[in-house]
Amino acid sequence: MSGRLPVVLVVAVARNGVIGGDNRLLWKLPSDMRRFKALTMGKPLVMGRKTFESIGRPLPGRETIVISRDPLYRPEGVIVASDVPGALAAADDAAERLGADEIMIVGGGDIYRQTIDLADRIELTEVDLAPEGDTYFPAIDAERWIEAGRETHAAGQAGNEAGFAFVTYRRNR
Repeated sequence: MSGRLPVVLVVAVARNGVIGGDNRLLWKLPSDMRRFKALTMGKPLVMGRKTFESIGRPLPGRETIVISRDPLYRPEGVIVASDVPGALAAADDAAERLGADEIMIVGGGDIYRQTIDLADRIELTEVDLAPEGDTYFPAIDAERWIEAGRETHAAGQAGNEAGFAFVTYRRNR
């Protein structure tokens, strides 16, 4: 859709659309963390400043591109872009260096809102909780997105505090 490499949104979303609160995740799902790592390893990650600061460091084995409007914001080990188009251009360059075949968008809420119409795929973890939070994922328009896969998991296994489903959406072309 973007004229670039495929753009993939990777997100975990509660039943009520919440993806976080107070700049942190609101659940413990080790299985989702392992999936996130598997999906993103060796690829460029595009994220907003608050998401980067909640992680606290560049993630190993991936190139981190942080979007910030602050021209003085320069954390060590990341590429900083001032907007989504600049971040996608930097991610294209990073993907070429890494030999990656797609660009991963990993948050937060505002970045997802700005990129959902550019995305080719959404890798979403539906979390069977409804916590209070302050950050939300945009609604998935059934006219634009087709569920292409679903893998359901019960709570309690592997230290997961809630039931969840890994869901893949593909753009309806």
